[in-house]
Amino acid sequence: MITYIKESVEELRKNVTLPSRAESSNLMVVVAVFSILFALATWGVDTVFSRLIQMYFDFLIN
Repeated sequence: MITYIKESVEELRKNVTLPSRAESSNLMVVVAVFSILFALATWGVDTVFSRLIQMYFDFLIN
């Protein structure tokens, strides 16, 4: 287990490169935009289903 941890740390030091600050900022904006779009889409679908279910039960009661 210790050997695995040592090798993992060594691999991280040698093979992993971090993106530049500018690239990180651009990626953060992309993630934020897609997160907002996905949240709006989820809200829209939820609203539509909620209204459909409400209409269904109103139809059953009346």
